[in-house]
Amino acid sequence: MLIKGCQEGKGTPRLTEVKCPNCGEFVEVFILMGGPVGKTGTLVSDETCTCGHVLPAGSFESDYKQ
Repeated sequence: MLIKGCQEGKGTPRLTEVKCPNCGEFVEVFILMGGPVGKTGTLVSDETCTCGHVLPAGSFESDYKQ
């Protein structure tokens, strides 16, 4: 059985770390590498920092420090 996302490089989200804008801790997020215009480079899902701050899905990776 093949996984479709693994066969299409841009269809597979990229795992990276960004800094929480609230406390500065690193949070692991998945970034959409392909897709419709305006969606590339955005967080795939909501991620919550240990401080409770939510990094919302659809926000751009460039909005956060790495």
